[in-house]
Amino acid sequence: MLSNTLKIVVGSHNPVKVNAIKTAFETYFPQSDIECIGMHAPSLVAEQPMTAKETRDGAVNRLRYCQQHAQADFYAAIEGGVDLFEDGPATFAYIAIANDSDMSLGRGANLPLPMSVYQRLQNGDELGPLMDELFNTNNIKQKGGAIGLLTNGHATREANYTHAAILAMARFAHAEFYA
Repeated sequence: MLSNTLKIVVGSHNPVKVNAIKTAFETYFPQSDIECIGMHAPSLVAEQPMTAKETRDGAVNRLRYCQQHAQADFYAAIEGGVDLFEDGPATFAYIAIANDSDMSLGRGANLPLPMSVYQRLQNGDELGPLMDELFNTNNIKQKGGAIGLLTNGHATREANYTHAAILAMARFAHAEFYA
């Protein structure tokens, strides 16, 4: 009997990231059992990436690590970061998804950040612990994230990651157009 299981290795043990990738794959492969396994994968960038390039590099580095250290049908990695844009500071994430022959990158929506938060990040703070301090929460980065806090729960970190992963997977859904 043929297995209808897709194995995806995610470059993180963070349940928000693992669940987002699992949900995205369940959307594209509703007839398959999705086995989504998190693993530690170093980003090789700062703990708090401060530019879009550094954030993208972190996602790709995590993805490449997974490819080198695990066997799967697909690999995925998510790196959250911040940058100062024309309209002010924002946080966002890059999503990298690959199989054995192709890679696709996506990016989540920008969440505007208060300048005071961005300045603290420039001084070495990390967004998750800083949000915990400001909102009196605990380990928010493995829950709703800064997105959940700053939008009063109307958006979540996981939903943003899921949406970006679904968009990144278009390359695999229609590979003939991306060749």
